[in-house]
Amino acid sequence: MSMTSIRSAPVDVDVLVVGAGPTGLALGVDLARQGVDALVVERGEGLAQGSRGKGLQPRTMEVFEDLGVLDAIRAAGGDYPVGMIWQDGKRAGEHPMFDPAEDGEAGSPFTAPWMVPQWRTQEILHARLTGLGGRVAFGREVTALDQDEDGVSVRFTSREGAGTVRARYVVAADGGRSAVRRAVGIGMTGAGSDGSGVVDPDPILVADARISGLDRDHWHVFPPGGDADGFLAICPLAGTDHFQIVAGFPAGTTVDSSPEGVRKVVAARSHLAADAVTGTTWISEFRPRAALADRLRAGRVFLAGDAAHIHSPAGGQGLNTSVQDAYNLGWKLGAVLRGEAPAALLDTYEEERHPVAADMLGLSTRIHRGEARRGSQTRQLGLGYRGSSLAVETRTDLPDGALRAGDRAPDGTVDGVRLFDAFRGTRWTLLTVGTDTELPALPGVRTVRIGSYEPYGTGLFLVRPDGHVGWAGTDARGLAEYAALVGLGAR
Repeated sequence: MSMTSIRSAPVDVDVLVVGAGPTGLALGVDLARQGVDALVVERGEGLAQGSRGKGLQPRTMEVFEDLGVLDAIRAAGGDYPVGMIWQDGKRAGEHPMFDPAEDGEAGSPFTAPWMVPQWRTQEILHARLTGLGGRVAFGREVTALDQDEDGVSVRFTSREGAGTVRARYVVAADGGRSAVRRAVGIGMTGAGSDGSGVVDPDPILVADARISGLDRDHWHVFPPGGDADGFLAICPLAGTDHFQIVAGFPAGTTVDSSPEGVRKVVAARSHLAADAVTGTTWISEFRPRAALADRLRAGRVFLAGDAAHIHSPAGGQGLNTSVQDAYNLGWKLGAVLRGEAPAALLDTYEEERHPVAADMLGLSTRIHRGEARRGSQTRQLGLGYRGSSLAVETRTDLPDGALRAGDRAPDGTVDGVRLFDAFRGTRWTLLTVGTDTELPALPGVRTVRIGSYEPYGTGLFLVRPDGHVGWAGTDARGLAEYAALVGLGAR
């Protein structure tokens, strides 16, 4: 589709993002820093509360650094505490909640998960979005959606009445019960051989609460025993005076999700008295499921985050995968809307993110069932797009473990240049490593030359705006053709 036909349709915004959770807000930030006219709308009257996805994996920390929120995220959180096992009111031993990173793992400045309650992550992203001139409209619930070849019309209800917003593209970031996903008729298939998506039939209660009588240096775990019907875990929420309470119940149990119910389960399963829970600010109850949208795109509508994949929270993968959905899609939307790339570039969003989401669901399910540990896979530094049509590797006879097109480009400081600083922003970067080969002129592409660097070897690496290697070669043969393919152009 040509840029002329895109611009011919009367629209209110270029991109309408439905949902102001971490996915929608991260996408809003990415679009705002590119100057894309976007609007984020949210059914609720404000940002959602609750610690929910509290673990930020190293790869997401890299994304947040690029989006300009790292300092605020660091100030708002802290390291994960060590687990403390309790039995009969006594401390029975400590254990780490995550396997330690291996030396030099994946060339990242971040080696372990960072804990920030989700409500605080959302506040930080919202502040960044509005600081960039972005907008969030609260209290708007999607009721219907129609699209044609030029745009999408989305109808809402709000306190002010009904209304319609027309956009060139719509991104559904409105959660596991996505109204947008249902409106475009995309189904979800449950993980597992039976297709039910049930990870665990046992219901789980989760709550944010103030608790006295427990230290904040440990994640307190109370295994089932005695009269208790299930486990209890109480984790201090970094950067707050609250704890997150998680309690499991036998299948078929009617869970009391009131403040009194929270106090009762703490008293029944720990050495604490009910009045040790001095206040609750958020309570939720759920049953772990895993399901993946059959498609991530229907015409001009894209699915991201929980609208595209629901999962067990075990291993801390969901919020992180969701933010990275936004990070993959944001630069592509911007490039197409600016007329720098063909509309076909947007086809690569589903091509790249659907397999990543499928793998994440499997990993989360295995961790939930105790079949896998929280190790290098959960840190998400090894996720990449080698099979993507955007990954073009022209080198041959590469050794095992070599960096290839599609992989995440590692960080490091070489010849006084920090690579992540060089990559930061919304442009492509041509990195030459240990070579002075002649380069074609690539409009809008920054060029960075460094000496040999072991994580890269030697050669040329064209790094995408989302930090993945798009094209790699020993010299510039084929580089101009690739640049034209992705809309960079060469002269």
